[in-house]
Amino acid sequence: MVMDEITPDALWLPLYWLTVLADRGSFTRAAEQLGVSKAAMSQKIKALERQAGVPLVSRTTRSVRLTAQGEKLVAELREPFSHISQSFAAVRDASGPLRGRIRVTAPVAFARQQLVPHVTGFLRAHPQVRVQLEVSDRLVSLVSEGYDLAIRHSDTLPDSHIALPLCTTEPLLVASPDYLRHCGQPATPASLAAHHCLYYPRGSAPPDWHFTRDGDRPVSVRVSGPFATNNSESIRDAALAGLGIALLPDFSARGALESGALCRLLPDWQVRGAFARQISLLRPWAPQVPRAVTAFSQWLRAAFAAPSG
Repeated sequence: MVMDEITPDALWLPLYWLTVLADRGSFTRAAEQLGVSKAAMSQKIKALERQAGVPLVSRTTRSVRLTAQGEKLVAELREPFSHISQSFAAVRDASGPLRGRIRVTAPVAFARQQLVPHVTGFLRAHPQVRVQLEVSDRLVSLVSEGYDLAIRHSDTLPDSHIALPLCTTEPLLVASPDYLRHCGQPATPASLAAHHCLYYPRGSAPPDWHFTRDGDRPVSVRVSGPFATNNSESIRDAALAGLGIALLPDFSARGALESGALCRLLPDWQVRGAFARQISLLRPWAPQVPRAVTAFSQWLRAAFAAPSG
């Protein structure tokens, strides 16, 4: 049997789709990134396997992985496809208005309370740009999941990425006026042991909160309370409901403090070790960065550098 001649124009698209499938690890996620149906994705890969004469993908009910032949093919394709994409992006971005899609991931509380207003301002200024924001406290892999930028609330960032400082932040101790009327206001960090405290869980045991102040020895206090969660908005809402004293990043507490719904406690003491004090903008290293991504990064850094209020 004589096989049909393989023409390059019939191969480029399914080969590229194979590289996306390798990066995303599932037909569903790969199809979402490409903007096609899962069925179309599956059919294209099957057609490519028929042309190759060997299986390229191993399918199970729970996962998808490449065969040895598929991995070898993708490894050889990544660099040329990346070069083609970067070359085209450079030509397209060389002039004219900003355009294209920017995929961003950011922590839930920071995104909802601080980031979105700046995103909307950028989009009004650049109507041909599209921003796709994933709001999640999960630390995603920018490269394998196809993100252009990540906002990270962390003091330690990967050396393999470009990290740009966005703003500083500090942890604040807060409670509602109603809670303070009923339970009193702590005069020292040590007195927190007698209060209901709302905290991030660090394992199964209640945490220690650490405090320092000029001229005093560091203080550590074992706190406990009726509510713990790994989301600062939920802790803030519990504090607003009068459940106890909360330790929050300043961006989660700021609005409630300004309105008087929460009161800051022990302002002379600094909390140590609770949260990172730096929020950064992270992007994968690349020899060429789309103009829209660069402009969006500069916009955010300028916005967060400006005095608030």
